[in-house]
Amino acid sequence: MAKNNDMTIILGPEYDLGLQEILRGVLEELRGVELSHGWGVGGSQELETAEVRIGAQRVTVEAETYIGLSVRGPEELVERIRTLVRRAARWGPSPTGLTSTPPP
Repeated sequence: MAKNNDMTIILGPEYDLGLQEILRGVLEELRGVELSHGWGVGGSQELETAEVRIGAQRVTVEAETYIGLSVRGPEELVERIRTLVRRAARWGPSPTGLTSTPPP
């Protein structure tokens, strides 16, 4: 059951390997620690789930066929992840991290 301040966002298609890499980099930058990881198939759908702890908070990342790549957790943290992913997708990762300023 979701907590009152939890939210879920869909970052994009689950098959976008570049987006998955960007999200992984953002979670690493935020010093996320993977607590659990699972994978399964049901009919034509595939589901991969990871629970990640960032500080004292937790987010759930899911890649599900026909649904997309999603992040669920505390609203403020999920919004921060969304912002960092968008920034990295637009400008690309820098050698010093994903939160760099945009290129000239």
